[in-house]
Amino acid sequence: MAADPQQPSLSFDPPQSEGLSEPDIEITISPDGIVADIDLFDQHVVRVRPDVPAIDKTFDYLVPPQMSEQIRVGTIVRIALHGRRVGGWVVEDRVEPPKGVKLQSLAKVSGWGPPPELFDLADWASWRWAGRPAALLNTASPSTVVRGLPRAPARTPPPALIGSDEVHDLAQEALAGGVATLRIAPAVDPYPVLLAAAALGPILVAAPVASMARHLGVRLRRAGLPVALLPDDWSLARAGWANVFGSRSAAFAPIASPAAIVVLDEHDESFQQEQAPTWNARDVLVERARRAGIPCLLVSPTPSLEALDAGRLITQSRSAERAGWPLVDLVDRRDEPPGSGLFSERLVDALRSDGRVVCILNRKGRSRLSSCAACGEVAACEKCAAAVVQGDDGALVCLRCDTVRPLLCVKCGGTKMKNLRAGVNRVREELEALVREPVAELTAERGTDAGGTGTRVIVGTEAALYRVHNADVVAFLDFDQELLAPRYRAAEEAMALLVRAARVVGGREGGGRLLVQTRLPHHEVLQGALLAEPTRVSDAERARRESLGFPPAKVMALISGAAAEAWVNAFVAPIGVDVLGPADGRWIVRASDHDTLCNALAAASRPSGRLRIEVDPLRF
Repeated sequence: MAADPQQPSLSFDPPQSEGLSEPDIEITISPDGIVADIDLFDQHVVRVRPDVPAIDKTFDYLVPPQMSEQIRVGTIVRIALHGRRVGGWVVEDRVEPPKGVKLQSLAKVSGWGPPPELFDLADWASWRWAGRPAALLNTASPSTVVRGLPRAPARTPPPALIGSDEVHDLAQEALAGGVATLRIAPAVDPYPVLLAAAALGPILVAAPVASMARHLGVRLRRAGLPVALLPDDWSLARAGWANVFGSRSAAFAPIASPAAIVVLDEHDESFQQEQAPTWNARDVLVERARRAGIPCLLVSPTPSLEALDAGRLITQSRSAERAGWPLVDLVDRRDEPPGSGLFSERLVDALRSDGRVVCILNRKGRSRLSSCAACGEVAACEKCAAAVVQGDDGALVCLRCDTVRPLLCVKCGGTKMKNLRAGVNRVREELEALVREPVAELTAERGTDAGGTGTRVIVGTEAALYRVHNADVVAFLDFDQELLAPRYRAAEEAMALLVRAARVVGGREGGGRLLVQTRLPHHEVLQGALLAEPTRVSDAERARRESLGFPPAKVMALISGAAAEAWVNAFVAPIGVDVLGPADGRWIVRASDHDTLCNALAAASRPSGRLRIEVDPLRF
């Protein structure tokens, strides 16, 4: 990858090494600061990639004799570059130095870095998601200096399961080779899957959240197997003999030669990096397994279309899968008049029972939509005309331009508003009046872990489902806003929400249930959960996306930022690539496959200014 450090650009040509020119570098600086000329003949020369995002070049450096034994591909070093010292990674060892150029020597050897195969993987991922390798190599590197690696103990075989286990047997079948997707019900314990994989040797396991990875890793450790939990156990993972567990960053875990890769809840959108490059851990791990020639097992109660396309599908028996889903109680509200509120009779019955109830409403604040009680005018921003919301302090806030005004109607001056769409904060007040007991509020920004407290009724956004560990009923107060969300993956996201809720209440044998209030009872998502048939969702989604040209039928990149218009104007779309937009200052670049799209993005020049290229956007 060649780039001029003074001119930001993206290029995905094969990496080219460059010596530092003679006007810039006339001397060699040894670690003790002594300036000396160094004979280039028979010297140890390495190629280094600087840890500087704007530079895609590699540079050659001399290795002082006292550092030679510490150098290998992947070693993290300090180098002098353009008058300052920066970090970098050794990407090639003992290379032929450029002729006629005096090289500087390495300033310092910091310690261990990623294994060699991750450098090729980072180059591929930077092409695949239109980013820069340095950002990905930082994910693969330790947060602190690692001077040495722990030695391997005697290998302990994984414990044997007592009796037969369907999931364990299915996992063994899936791990026979290549990529496979294993569909198991939400309440099914994935631990037997890990035991089956660990029998092959040290494994790499990625989970959507760190708590899930930690919980399963500790269970395997208690069974007597060595486990490295990322990011804390980086050196243990780099040693290569422990089973490695982590969240999204585990895609670049430093284990050199895992025997198998397991991705748990591959459908979860947490696997996608939000910052550019927007790489997806599932796709990186599938490619990593392919390069290493090892099995990759994708596990999910509701596999994504990408997972279904990646390899063969293996499922539980129908009876076992149904038992792993809770009872689903659909409250059909089509016959209820508008404005009837969020509390149906069946919900009130559940709230007044003795069981623990978690109410989910993905609307924060007190009110998301209001109207004047005097004239009926919908409350809108006086500057940009967007709907305003009522904050906790009662003021009206515009989410588009951040304008704040008192609780006042701009048309008639009225100071009393009717709540047309309540938020979590207001619903908590109404629930407390209804059940006559304290109600906890849980959102991503407020509330504490209610999993072990005595609060019986809880209301919150979907964040509550990650912080409450058990309940008798999970009630969705307005599930239609999930089904009708203006996102192309709305159905998959809604199904994932039901999966998360199902784990809170458990399977059918435990007696827990999901209570879903809706005016769309025949939607494929609700029918799929009701009948424990996730294929209803995937089949409908595939047909819908093929007709609309959405991923994975087509591949896309979302272009935004201050320099987006300049980038699009300079972009020459090759055959098979379409540019759509603009809409809200964003453009979509679409192609039939990733090779066509990513090659086109790699060939495009990058103007100065802020530019975000989001390949495989989750939401648009």
